[in-house]
Amino acid sequence: MSEAGQGFEPGETLSRLYPEVRAGGYTRYDGFIEFYTRVNALLTPESRVLDFGAGRGLWATEPLPALHKQLRAFHERVAEVVGVDVDPVVMKNTNLASAQVIEPGQPLDFPDGRFDVVLADHVLEHVSEEDAPTVAAELLRIVRPGGWFVARTPNKWGMIGVGARAVPNSLHTKVLKRLQPDRKAEDVFPVRYAMNTRRRLAELFPRPHELVVYGHASEPTYFGGSAPAWRAAQLVDRLTPPRLAPTLMVFVHKAG
Repeated sequence: MSEAGQGFEPGETLSRLYPEVRAGGYTRYDGFIEFYTRVNALLTPESRVLDFGAGRGLWATEPLPALHKQLRAFHERVAEVVGVDVDPVVMKNTNLASAQVIEPGQPLDFPDGRFDVVLADHVLEHVSEEDAPTVAAELLRIVRPGGWFVARTPNKWGMIGVGARAVPNSLHTKVLKRLQPDRKAEDVFPVRYAMNTRRRLAELFPRPHELVVYGHASEPTYFGGSAPAWRAAQLVDRLTPPRLAPTLMVFVHKAG
C-alpha cells in the first residue's frame, strides 16, 4: 500500500460484504470516491476553494485508503483552499491556506465571487431552518459567476436521515457512540435537516442557477461494524426508490 494509505486496514465486516475492498481499499459503492472524483473534475490549478465546515481536517489524520487521501488532498493541486467553521478547531487545520471561525447563520467575511468552488461535505444537515436561507444566499454570493457550490449530505427522507431524526439531539452522541465506538464526541453535531430535500434545495438555489442533485447509496458504515445491521441496510437500499437514497450529491452551477 502507498504511503498515503498507510494505517488503513478494511474491517472484517467491510471485507466480508465487499471483498473488492481488498484491491485498492475501496468498494464499488464508495460515496467518498463518487463525490470527490466529481469535485476534482471541477477544479483547475487556478481554482480558489472554500471548505465550508472544514473542521480539524480529519481526512488527513484518519487511516483512509490511499485513493481517498489523494482525491481529498486537492489543496496540493489548486491555487488556494480557505476554511471556515463554527468550531474554533478549524484554526488548527494545517491543510488550509487560511481559516476563520464563523457564527451560525451570519454573513461570511468574503467579497462577492471570491471562490471558484465552495465545498460543504456533510455540513448542510447541521444548518437550522432559520439559518438556511442566509447560508444558501451567502454560499452563492461568494461563488464567482460560472463557479460551483458542491455538497454531500444525508437525504432527509433516506434511511440515514429518518434514523437520525428519530433520535433526539440530546441522545445523538450517545447513540452514535454505540454504533461507532471510535468516533469522538467532539466530532458529533446536532442535526437539523433544513437543507436536505430536493424541493428545499430547489427553493434555496433557484433558477437561473443550475441545480444538479442525485441520490447515492454507499456502504452502510453508519452502523459501525455490525454485519447483521449492514445486511439489513443493504436490503433496504435495494428496495428503496432512487429518490429516497440515503445520500444526496448536490452541485449548484452559479449563473454567469
